Amino acid sequence: MIDWRVLLEVFAWPWMWLALPLPVLMRWWPVAVSRGAALRVPYAPGQLHPQTSATGAPHLLRGGRWLLWLAWICLCAAAARPQQLGEAIMPPQQARQMMLAVDLSGSMGEADMQLGARMVDRLTAAKAVLADFLTRRQGDHVGLLVFGQRAYALTPLTADLASVREQLRDSVVGLAGRETALGDAIALAVKRLRAQPEGQRVLVLLTDGVNTAGVLEPLKAAELARIENVRVHTIAFGGSGGLSLFGMQLPVGEDPIDEETLAEIARQTGGRFFRARDTDELVGIYAELDRIEPVQVAGTAVRPRIERYPLPLILALGLGMLALVWPGRGP
Repeated sequence: MIDWRVLLEVFAWPWMWLALPLPVLMRWWPVAVSRGAALRVPYAPGQLHPQTSATGAPHLLRGGRWLLWLAWICLCAAAARPQQLGEAIMPPQQARQMMLAVDLSGSMGEADMQLGARMVDRLTAAKAVLADFLTRRQGDHVGLLVFGQRAYALTPLTADLASVREQLRDSVVGLAGRETALGDAIALAVKRLRAQPEGQRVLVLLTDGVNTAGVLEPLKAAELARIENVRVHTIAFGGSGGLSLFGMQLPVGEDPIDEETLAEIARQTGGRFFRARDTDELVGIYAELDRIEPVQVAGTAVRPRIERYPLPLILALGLGMLALVWPGRGP
């Protein structure tokens, strides 16, 4: 029994083999009979020239007929496009499974950051830098969660980075409460990343304060992240607290940021701790994250098809030419 699946793998157009019996079928093709004057030949009836058929066409000896049949078989094989599967190729693909955790507590509304030629609040500056970061991450899977008094996941891990940027743009200070639940934010991110392959679970946490709310302590959450093999990169964002007077920003002392706890969270989980006091430093931090976090993920295996029809085509032409010059062919 013919295994059609094998034919489909070996030949691109296996239905071309249906043309194989055409020369035999042509023998039963009706031929128009001429009613004109017959040509007299100097042979008695039934005594045709040994190299001429009854129709007057040249007659091939047995060897020549076999050569033509082999040529036809090779021609059908070439028309069916024989192919060979090459070695499997595993193309590399840059990918990252990352959760972004952004602080929306009340202190993120402090307008002490310069963006271009104007002073903006910390959240606006962080949005601008994160939007640029996401624009350059085509092909990655990124999720967004925000935290204040509680932690909320706005988008799951997705390759649709436009929706992540849209959710980030619509986030406002105080959306999740005015306090800061660092531990709960880490725990929620770990829960979202748990199903991802090990080595690709990454959390980038940006905050400008200290843990003042939530159920879980930050270091306990860091221990949970370490157990689940989630790397946590922490960013302490914020400069000196300021007071705006007649359009001028006057420093009044640095905001309290628990840098020691953030650094310990990063150390326990195999991540990095960063300190950004202005927008330029924050841009540099995300550029560094680009460099240290790409993950090589094997793409879908591809087996290229190599065309092999030239060989039977050349054989068909060679056999046909040989049949034309085969000894014993009459005029």
